Amino acid sequence: MNEFIATAIQMTSSADLAENLHTANRLISEAADKGAKLILLPENFAFMGRDDRDKLAIAEPDGFGPIQNFLADCARHHKIWLAGGSVPLQSSDPEKIRAACLIYNPQGQRAARYDKVHLFDVDVPDTDESYRESDTIEAGDKPVLLETPLGKLGLTICYDLRFPEYIRLLAEKGLEILLVPAAFTARTGAAHWEILLRARAIENQCYVIAANQGGIHANGRETYGHSMIIDPWGKVLARLAQAPGICTGKIDLQHLARVRSTFPALRHRRF
Repeated sequence: MNEFIATAIQMTSSADLAENLHTANRLISEAADKGAKLILLPENFAFMGRDDRDKLAIAEPDGFGPIQNFLADCARHHKIWLAGGSVPLQSSDPEKIRAACLIYNPQGQRAARYDKVHLFDVDVPDTDESYRESDTIEAGDKPVLLETPLGKLGLTICYDLRFPEYIRLLAEKGLEILLVPAAFTARTGAAHWEILLRARAIENQCYVIAANQGGIHANGRETYGHSMIIDPWGKVLARLAQAPGICTGKIDLQHLARVRSTFPALRHRRF
């Protein structure tokens, strides 16, 4: 399929799992009704607790559970490729989860799992914001590229966006569409979100679909929103502001091929 509609879903997820799944279902249905064949949910779409440890209580075994069943059912019902931005799965450490981006095909079967590799352990400059994801998340260690009838999907989660050498590994495997589910903070998002997304699209000559959280959450954290879809030339095809909603654009793999053939930067690499 050379052309199709893709959607990034933006949410303000809460500490209420059922409420979040209800909102996600409504936005997925809206996107599917508008013809979307590939839909990306944001990081932590199902749950953003008041405390970082709250997610341990809803961590699911790999392969089944309310969140995974929800994603499979939605993909099957709407006959779409659906990416669950991040799902809390049980890890080898009972005090930590795996933050997993799960991809389901139109038959409702899981096609890929990617565990977040880069964990957000930072003190945001000039603020009192401090984050230590490694306290409650066990890092993954494998890049994942998924070949589908829609194109070759590269999987990332949020902080991975800041590591171009990591995404270049996906490009070397044939990356065509980079998926970036995120919960970028308002401060870091305002400074870097669009710049980083467009840079990754330009340097890897790929489409980027970025689904962010947006708004103020139960723990007082504010996320940036501005979900967007970007083409391989770095052009922003669609974007949202901060409120929940859907961001829809056309993916054209023939356009991607033209960009790569007429401006063959990927073939000119020396190192």
